[in-house]
Amino acid sequence: MKKQYQDLLHQYKVEVFRKEHDQQSVAEITDECLHVTEDVLKQKYHYHFHQLADADRAEIINMINNYTREAILPPVIEKLVSRQIRLERRFNALVGLTEQLLELLSHPEGDKSVGKKP
Repeated sequence: MKKQYQDLLHQYKVEVFRKEHDQQSVAEITDECLHVTEDVLKQKYHYHFHQLADADRAEIINMINNYTREAILPPVIEKLVSRQIRLERRFNALVGLTEQLLELLSHPEGDKSVGKKP
């Protein structure tokens, strides 16, 4: 039983490593990340002044808003989205591991076929 647990854990680690480092997986993560980042950046958020601001102050705030939206925000959002996508994939692999462990526990100890991929 202990050997089967070790095999399943090793299989999980290999699967997670492949999902995060395989060239095709990296390309898929990058494409998904760029798509989500683009969607987030397309959303417009407006600042509403409580009091009417003078033209100079409004222009400075507009410059800061544009610079933040175009220069600072995209790489930050891209990193956050990339981390979220990687964690979602790792979580899905962990769910698979949990299902295999529960399947292993539900079978008699003599069954060696559980958790093996064809």
